[in-house]
Amino acid sequence: MKLDSHHNIIKISAIVIAILYILVSAGVAFSSFTIKDEKKLGKEFYEKLKDRGIFVKNPKANEYIDKIGHLLLSHGKKPFFDFTFSIIDSSAINAFATPGGYVYVYSGLIELAENESQLAGVLAHEIGHIKARHIAQTIEASKKINIATVAAILAGAFLGGGGELTAAVAGFSMATATTLNLKYSRKHEEEADRLGMSYLVETGYNGEGMLNFLKIMRKYKFYSNSIPSYFLTHPGTGDRIIYLDGLLQTKYTKGGAESIIGGLERIKTTLVINRKDLDSNLRYFRNVLKKDPDNPDALYGLAVIQGKLGKTVESFANFRRALLLSPGDADILRDLGISYFNLGNTSDAIDTLRKAHSINEKDAGTILYLGKSYDTAGNYNAALELYKKFMKRNPDDISIYYNLAMLYGKIKVPGRSHYNFGIFFKKKHKLKSALFHFKAAQNFFPPGSEMAGKISEEIDSINKQPAKNEDKHAED
Repeated sequence: MKLDSHHNIIKISAIVIAILYILVSAGVAFSSFTIKDEKKLGKEFYEKLKDRGIFVKNPKANEYIDKIGHLLLSHGKKPFFDFTFSIIDSSAINAFATPGGYVYVYSGLIELAENESQLAGVLAHEIGHIKARHIAQTIEASKKINIATVAAILAGAFLGGGGELTAAVAGFSMATATTLNLKYSRKHEEEADRLGMSYLVETGYNGEGMLNFLKIMRKYKFYSNSIPSYFLTHPGTGDRIIYLDGLLQTKYTKGGAESIIGGLERIKTTLVINRKDLDSNLRYFRNVLKKDPDNPDALYGLAVIQGKLGKTVESFANFRRALLLSPGDADILRDLGISYFNLGNTSDAIDTLRKAHSINEKDAGTILYLGKSYDTAGNYNAALELYKKFMKRNPDDISIYYNLAMLYGKIKVPGRSHYNFGIFFKKKHKLKSALFHFKAAQNFFPPGSEMAGKISEEIDSINKQPAKNEDKHAED
């Protein structure tokens, strides 16, 4: 799900108001917003966002952000909360924190960061807000907001809408959120910067990362067509720059590392590759290459996007250039192998994907497409082993059950074939088809066997579901 910038501003600018409504509906008094309340409401808010499907589903990027966040947390006083770091799938430039230890950063902000210390500076600032319990204080100071209006804003912010409803919700939520954020900025932005700077420097990062990112944001504001939503949730950029510069000149003068975890360019590349606007992605990588013609990450990203656009010759040329600059790169080899597979060149796909797999045996894409390549080549035993490996690590991936069902059919194991077709259709919410295959699978396993028990459980679970829910998503 890709959100446009305007809708994102509606959603995230209403964050404090949304929490206020959840708070009241939960029966919690404004005057005593406890640590327990923060944990409860932060989790509820996180679950609402998760249910809306707006988080980036990129294990490598999520792991990267999580590592930076917890590295920063390893310095300073132990927090009240277990922290969760998430990436919102949007080109908008923003980051924010909610009660209970939840930090959110937009993929657009990650793409804008020039080095890891800048990104770490953003996360450190958000950690500062949470550890100082700034949002809790803002909520307790906002007793006069009309709850009925808050409920309407929450509905608009999370459920969306169209036409006049969206415009009305946007207008009110922006006005109210801005009022709250002005109070928030006067009281808390300086403290969050001060705390964040201490976390950043104590971790070993160069404190200039926090300052330089704000300067990039200010420059972006002047040279772009839209104001980054970061300025709405983190106002007072000019004053913050002056304050941070003062800290660096007087207290944090020793410098530090621009990168500790490493690999930001690859993370940015994978995020851009997965955006839907292929023409925009193409421009992104070409702009990077104008400044740095031998950037292997940009060449790799450009090759992938060119392949998606059907520019096969240019794509393979850039894959080769990228591998010359970064030999043995598992990501580049994987996507080159996938390109070979998609073009029907199974032999080269197997050779390339085997190299990628030998370098990184855990990569899901490599495992899946090497399995598909072996399947296409008729090496069913190797394909089956890889499919099982992929399914074990990615049980929510619906397509793998279809691949397994088809493969079991090819090797004449009809019971397993029917069983996996049953799982596939059940996950697709096509319950009648699922029931048919589970009942067919029963004929191939003796009563009392482990598989017979699994099949019976699946049939029972389908029979217990209301009839009105059957095949309700059949069109998906």
